[in-house]
Amino acid sequence: MLEFLKSWYERKFSDPHAVTLFFLLIALVALLYFVGSLIIPVLVALVIAYLLEWPVIKLQNLGLARLSACASVMLLFAGVMIAVFVTMVPVLWQQAANLLQEAPSMLEQGKSFLMHLPERHPELINAQQIQNIVSNVESKVLEFGQQILSFSLTSLKDVVAWMIYLILVPLLVFFMLKDKIELTSGIETFLPKQRRLISQVWHEMNQQIMNYIRGKVIEIVIIGGASFIAFAIFDLRYAALLGVLVGLSVLIPFVGAALVTIPVAAVALFQFGLAPEFWYLLIAYGVIQVLDGNVLVPLLFSEAVDLNPVYIIVAVLFFGGLWGFWGVFFAIPLASLVRALLNAWTTEEKMIIKEA
Repeated sequence: MLEFLKSWYERKFSDPHAVTLFFLLIALVALLYFVGSLIIPVLVALVIAYLLEWPVIKLQNLGLARLSACASVMLLFAGVMIAVFVTMVPVLWQQAANLLQEAPSMLEQGKSFLMHLPERHPELINAQQIQNIVSNVESKVLEFGQQILSFSLTSLKDVVAWMIYLILVPLLVFFMLKDKIELTSGIETFLPKQRRLISQVWHEMNQQIMNYIRGKVIEIVIIGGASFIAFAIFDLRYAALLGVLVGLSVLIPFVGAALVTIPVAAVALFQFGLAPEFWYLLIAYGVIQVLDGNVLVPLLFSEAVDLNPVYIIVAVLFFGGLWGFWGVFFAIPLASLVRALLNAWTTEEKMIIKEA
């Protein structure tokens, strides 16, 4: 066993470049795990900077200076965000409040529907099973309501922090864009000279992360907009709120679509019953999800779709458990990073064997 471990170590870490890459990864993981919550504004700014780098480059290609391009893009981005906040947030807030007010009656209607199932289908289900289901659902709803209440009470203390973030994050984004070359050069000065594998992995992942963030934003807008239009055509209540939820659900691969189906189906069932409109709405919603998974995702994430769905789900569970929302958001790039690291180490091992 010891000989096997020694042989493995010599194959994987005989090159100082591989050792440098390994310890850099350990340091980054430890940094994010222990102080990740303290640097959330930096992470948010980094994501936005990646998103805005593409239009900045396009403006530079048109002959604009880097500073002017960054300023123009930041002004446009700020204007869009303010417009979205002013027009959408009040509507979403009102619809969310109305949905919470109607939630008890929706639950009672669902409870009544379930309690009559044993009368209609006694061969499939009995009253005791229905009672157990209803009890479990009621306890989960009560627990969820308590969590929402506690979150709203504790979030009041974070208002000042959010106000600070609203000032710090745009400033960080602007300087990350403007001083990109200086910042990357400064980081390189702290790295050891044996960084060939680090450069290899970085060049492989840098463009992929940029494409992923841009593609994910485009996917959220398209799927959310298409869902809102479909819900509005069927005159579904809370169409804007449900459309936003469907759009945001794409942040969690596979699982998000399944989770957001529950509120969509519940609201449609409460409004239409088992009428044809209910089934037509679910069919339209299913078509949107199918087009998203089979057309939109391959177009936007051509570099990531070759990952097996099992790897993606494992990445969502693992990185989400480590870093919460950001782990889920970056699950696919992080899984691709692991693959790039394995490819780099495998390539390095083959080169060492060939030289030997």
